[in-house]
Amino acid sequence: MKTKTLKKDKVNIITLGCSKNMVDSEVLSGQLLANDIDVVHENKKSDHNIVVVNTCGFIDKAKEESINTILRQVELKQKGKLDKVYVTGCLSERYKNNLEAEIPEVDAYFGTMELPLILKQFEADYKAELVGERLLATPKHYAYMKISEGCNRTCSFCAIPLMRGQHVSKPIEALVKEAESLVRKGVKEIMLIAQELTYYGLDIYKKRMLPDLLHRLADVKGLEWIRLHYAYPSKFPLEILDAMRERENICNYLDMPLQHAANNMLKAMKRQITREEMEELTIAIREKVPGICLRTTLIAGFPGETQDDVEELKGFLQRQRFDRVGIFTYSHEENTSAYELTDDVPADEKERRAQEIMEVQQEISYELNQEKVGKTFKVLIDKKEAGRYLGRTEFDSVEVDNEVVIPADKKLPIGEFVQVKITKAYDYDLEGEVI
Repeated sequence: MKTKTLKKDKVNIITLGCSKNMVDSEVLSGQLLANDIDVVHENKKSDHNIVVVNTCGFIDKAKEESINTILRQVELKQKGKLDKVYVTGCLSERYKNNLEAEIPEVDAYFGTMELPLILKQFEADYKAELVGERLLATPKHYAYMKISEGCNRTCSFCAIPLMRGQHVSKPIEALVKEAESLVRKGVKEIMLIAQELTYYGLDIYKKRMLPDLLHRLADVKGLEWIRLHYAYPSKFPLEILDAMRERENICNYLDMPLQHAANNMLKAMKRQITREEMEELTIAIREKVPGICLRTTLIAGFPGETQDDVEELKGFLQRQRFDRVGIFTYSHEENTSAYELTDDVPADEKERRAQEIMEVQQEISYELNQEKVGKTFKVLIDKKEAGRYLGRTEFDSVEVDNEVVIPADKKLPIGEFVQVKITKAYDYDLEGEVI
């Protein structure tokens, strides 16, 4: 591709939003590299001349961050520091026409499924034989693996189906090959991601196939941890837990967003489940896999939510004692069915409620972490930072959960497992020593 510079093109990919976007960026990088185009993620050196911004359009804060990032790159282009700026991802899929009108300085906008069209901008070919091949943006010892695209659920608050389309599962054989390829690159932990993990296989195999996929992945030699993210609670297939219990390298960890606990809120959110059913499900999960780490995500400030609903949610957390909880404030998204409701909780009240709910969880998290003191865990060393090592147990996922802080009094190999005895515990972190 010809540009103003005589140097060979170098592409910098900036990824915003979720791990699913990260995987898309890694796939794009792999394709560019296979076409002999120099590519980097989040380049700090600023020696690139082309930028691809992979945007998020999930909620207001994410949209704002995406737009600000695009504007910063456009400014660099106007100052002559970049030759081209391309935009892809969810925001671009959802608001392409608006963006083209508002920020015309961008050279081209692409949707979430337009990888071949992006490659055309570089006079590069889409190489189908590279399916599963990626240039990892994560440290080489862990990777995200997307097992499906899109979502068939109709949650009233969610715009993901508008941006990612209907649920499409990847075949088991392709995923096993991808896992084998990742392990050859040094990956020891794979985090399975999808908009909805438990729906996996219904479209191509006509039945829920996540348990079968888990067994096949657990057979991949050298794969030490398999972690499950984003399971939907309604019609949850409990046989997933049989696979977890039977296979040592499937982490006793489940990320299952519940969103709320008040029945009127669950109904308005179109979650297809009641609080009572969710309580029965968490009991069943813990009976099947004693000691499992349960992570969930909640929404504060959904239209019509009252303080009584918040109290009900807090009571639910106190009874269920989830190991990990994340919380979003409700974002009023056009073209979702909740958009027809009045967004009647003010922004500062949404934040206040979110804080109130997280204070309950903070106490639970502190108490659960105290129970780990004196115990020994297998810990994966992620990095060395500020004169100490940071690692994780099987009960902790990257960036969202606890870290284990280990003094750097002896050299530890990054990306390897060590046995660590926990000596101190805080709300969200642990301290320990290698034994």
